[in-house]
Amino acid sequence: MTIETESSNTPSAVDRHPVLAVVGVGLLGGSVALAAKERGIADRIIGIGRNPERLQAAVDAGVIDEFLTDLPDGNAPWTTAVIGTPVDRIAEDVQRIAAVSRPGTLITDVGSVKGSICDVVQAAGLPDGVSFVGAHPLAGSHETGFEAARPNLFDGKVTVITPNPAGNEPANSAIRRFWERLGSRVIQMSPAEHDAALATTSHLPHVAAAALAATLPEMFQQLAASGFKDTTRIASGGPDLWVAILLENADAVSTSLAAFSESFAKFQQAVEIRDADELKKLLQVAKRNRDALYCSSGEFSERR
Repeated sequence: MTIETESSNTPSAVDRHPVLAVVGVGLLGGSVALAAKERGIADRIIGIGRNPERLQAAVDAGVIDEFLTDLPDGNAPWTTAVIGTPVDRIAEDVQRIAAVSRPGTLITDVGSVKGSICDVVQAAGLPDGVSFVGAHPLAGSHETGFEAARPNLFDGKVTVITPNPAGNEPANSAIRRFWERLGSRVIQMSPAEHDAALATTSHLPHVAAAALAATLPEMFQQLAASGFKDTTRIASGGPDLWVAILLENADAVSTSLAAFSESFAKFQQAVEIRDADELKKLLQVAKRNRDALYCSSGEFSERR
């Protein structure tokens, strides 16, 4: 069961995150940094990563203020950290950042899989006074890199938080407010609920788009118009990134793929036997579900 919270953009003392660390300055991490700058959430933003040339470019572009490629031994300057690395590295990076953070530090992430991350972090434990609250902003893109980042990426978009039920409620509230101040509408779910839902709404669509794109012969490419391009747009996402996502959420994705295969088989059978009535029923269900994603104004609903 999800719990939706009221979003407010009225700043207060609890909204201040004087020094913000962003680990992984890509599309999402870079957008967090830009939104935090624009909305006055952080006074100083430190980018953390492995490639000094890319991090310097992010400084030059005004996305971050400074960068580190090596962590300090302890008593790190940040008060809040956002982990934006690939999902198969996030749990390790949470622990690395937590190990050098001072008491009171808040850590969150942007991973599109939550169960494996939250389980590992909870089992390993964190230093006293350091809190982790898992999060997933549903605001991605097939584009990558800080060059694609923008400060309004999270405006009106849903961010799911998956706090430990036995965790620190003030930390949970602070991270909820952090994402709200970045522009998100925040809902709370368990990691398992999140992963089951995203397997259907995000991970399965990527596999379906990739499978469709993979069937396109080179000789037909000049005939692939807007319908094919729109349907397969997300297949342009980075393969390494998506291998990690699909394998980290393999059980839930497998369940969703099975449901999709069953639905696809119904279409295949109806076409093979020329059953117009069954085809119409299947298409009507599809249209009804798709149309439900629209608001009365005709704009996309933020429930997507």
